[in-house]
Amino acid sequence: MSLTQDFPPTLREVMLRGRWLAMLALCLVVAGVFAWLGQWQLGRAIDTTPPEPGMTEKVQPLTEVVEPGEYLAEPLVGQRVTTSGTWVPEDFIVVSGRFNDGIAGYWVTGQLRVAERTSIAVAIGFAPTREKADAAASALSSRGAEQAEITGRVISDEGPVVTRDPFDLNRMSPAALLSRWHEIDQLDVYRPYLASAEATAGLDDISSPAPEERSSVNWLNIFYAIEWAIFAGFAFYLWYRLAKDAWEREVEDFEDRRNASAAS
Repeated sequence: MSLTQDFPPTLREVMLRGRWLAMLALCLVVAGVFAWLGQWQLGRAIDTTPPEPGMTEKVQPLTEVVEPGEYLAEPLVGQRVTTSGTWVPEDFIVVSGRFNDGIAGYWVTGQLRVAERTSIAVAIGFAPTREKADAAASALSSRGAEQAEITGRVISDEGPVVTRDPFDLNRMSPAALLSRWHEIDQLDVYRPYLASAEATAGLDDISSPAPEERSSVNWLNIFYAIEWAIFAGFAFYLWYRLAKDAWEREVEDFEDRRNASAAS
């Protein structure tokens, strides 16, 4: 900058230089990406086709809700379904760590063969003691390959966990039960399980209330959308702040040179 210049550059003059215009263009691109991400999050935040109230209480055929091997969609967790099949006598297994209206106990589960090579895990009923659960499982096994029609709620796999006792199951996990089932060669298995509405073999009914109605608004996604909008605004603020810092340095340099010239 010339020493004979009477005035320092204005902030507007600095911002209109090629370097800062190029940085502004870059900020526009970054802000555009952030705005698109915010719009995408906002689009996911509002469910335009929420399930009808009470939809989970309308009994539907199992095959119309989920297919073997598929994950259960979140809106369908707890959906009341009906299916029929044949029990596999050797596969009535007790699952611990269950609670029924606050009472600790056990579930008796079974493999229900709903088609020739397709099965679903069923929670048949609740027992407050291990002895009662084992007795019910033995009674069910003694009946042989009995036909059954089950109505209940379809619920997502709880996932297996490692325990000290490898023979103790404390999670309702079809994947873990499958490892103990018989005749599983080429078997298709449902990922969720079915909690029967009515117990058999002297067991208590499993307490399985209707799931809470989901809100059509996902507030977490709305929060993310606001975050992206803030990031977009910050991109412009960063450009302004950097340009202003450069302008302030030039003004300081101009004042220093003018003072030095006056002193000489």
